Amino acid sequence: MGPLDGFCLAAGLGTRMGALSQALPKPAWTLQHKTLLQWGFDLLARQGCQNWAANTHFQSDILKALHLQNELIDEPILMGSAGWFASVAPRVQEALMVWNADAVARDVPFRELRANHLASGADLTWLLVPHPGGPWTPVWIDEHHRILPTGQAGRGPYHFVGASIWSPRIAQVIPDAPTQLGQILHHLHHRGWVVPTLEWSEIGRPQALVEAARRWAPQHEGRFPSNYVHPTATVEGDFRDCIFGPGAAPPSGHQDRQALWFKDHDRQVRINL
Repeated sequence: MGPLDGFCLAAGLGTRMGALSQALPKPAWTLQHKTLLQWGFDLLARQGCQNWAANTHFQSDILKALHLQNELIDEPILMGSAGWFASVAPRVQEALMVWNADAVARDVPFRELRANHLASGADLTWLLVPHPGGPWTPVWIDEHHRILPTGQAGRGPYHFVGASIWSPRIAQVIPDAPTQLGQILHHLHHRGWVVPTLEWSEIGRPQALVEAARRWAPQHEGRFPSNYVHPTATVEGDFRDCIFGPGAAPPSGHQDRQALWFKDHDRQVRINL
């Protein structure tokens, strides 16, 4: 096992995706014919990463079949938002670029984020943007850019976009058990690095996948307006707010609203969204 300088977090259960997880694990859904996980790997490569990996859990066999050339580390037991790092920290020399695989972006300033992280001596640095509004939890920082505890306001509000830098010493405070990041934050020097804007999408629910297809792949998965159409799906009819997964082929001329279609073995499956 060689050194690592990049990592994609892809081991969630996909709970927020609801019925879509019956067709594919979230990182296996595509935009521009590339899986969300591959978007993450490509992003890390453009930012100078030489060796990267991802963790997997739910339907890991599907992800492994789609990413034969990449290192995927299976978590038979979910290790949590911090516990995953314990097993890879010995392979990290200075700092690890980490990206959430349910986010999509073309350009993320990982190089600058890493340089800022190393110069600050932080254990953990998060990339933040001004809060866009909506349901996302706001992040506040103090005058030294340290992340403030939940419920305490300072500079902000900001939003965490899924990019972070982790130093190997974080592993020293992770117990030998599944661990959430919130359980150890008080042991860490953690901070936020703010950029004024970033073109990105977070795909955490079905409608967000439809919106991402419209925004990032209008000639591919977004080619049927107001719907998401997987590259292997065939769609003709009157549809709105539908998601057509692998092999979907509803009857020609059909009408439908807010539904998931996909092929399961030799039958077409339709589920209300």
